[in-house]
Amino acid sequence: MMSPTQVRLRSWSQDGRLYAVLAAAGFSMKAVFVKLGYAAAPVDALTLLALRMGFALPLFLWLAWLARDPKAAPLSLKDGAHIALLGFLGYYLSSLFDFYGLETITAGLERLILFLYPTLVLLFHACLTRQWPGPRTLQALAICYLGLGIGFVHDLQATGWSRDVMVGSVWVFASAVTYALYYLGTGALVVRIGSMRLAGLAGSASCVFVLGHYLVAGDPTSLPSLPPAVWLNGGLMAVVSTALPIYWLALGIQRMGTAQAAAVGNLGPVLTVFASWLLLGEPLSPYQLGGLALVILGVSRLKPKSS
Repeated sequence: MMSPTQVRLRSWSQDGRLYAVLAAAGFSMKAVFVKLGYAAAPVDALTLLALRMGFALPLFLWLAWLARDPKAAPLSLKDGAHIALLGFLGYYLSSLFDFYGLETITAGLERLILFLYPTLVLLFHACLTRQWPGPRTLQALAICYLGLGIGFVHDLQATGWSRDVMVGSVWVFASAVTYALYYLGTGALVVRIGSMRLAGLAGSASCVFVLGHYLVAGDPTSLPSLPPAVWLNGGLMAVVSTALPIYWLALGIQRMGTAQAAAVGNLGPVLTVFASWLLLGEPLSPYQLGGLALVILGVSRLKPKSS
């Protein structure tokens, strides 16, 4: 006979909640692994990202193969170009900017800024369609950016109004912008080929961009001398915070719908803040928690009510 905990986990697995929570937890740990990689050795952002993508490439290919549909029409050259552009924006530029930002700001502030990407998607969509947000949406946007302002000012004060925090925050905001553009660009393509297959293909393309960038601008000869901890955190980023969360999120969406899975994703910033406090020793103040709560509240008001 199963224990009450086993019964609950089985129920959560069947209705998708378990997979959505695992996906949120996996994505939330990415910034922590990056910071741990930086702490393990004087490694630069491009090298650490190249390690992540080197480990992730076979996993992205596995996701694309797992989501294949033998009955589907083959991808056209236009589809291939579209996927390459999405990979360039979503997992190459966005990740690179994010890693640059994490060189100088806390994991908690990074997650707070990145979590604003739904507001950017909404604003970009409004500009493209000329359908401007209503009062409720504008209120939600104001709540989001008020929360970000509280968290940002707290980190600035804690570091003596450091220029590094300002520069790092700009890099992470650029990451949120490029990820929002990636999200907008998925459009009809994700409906036609599926989210998991698109993530696998676009992720594979991004790995090629990152590794190509590293071969041209990085120092591959330094890789053997990196400490094992750097390699370990690069592998953990690829497995725990890249491939598996994408797979879990797809399973969660299949079982509980997009809106509900996205709502569970609100756990991500909370998990990042507490993981960075526990594993990295980053400060945890009422101002950070208040700003985080406001951003989550604002973003949740932008979510659709049903899938």
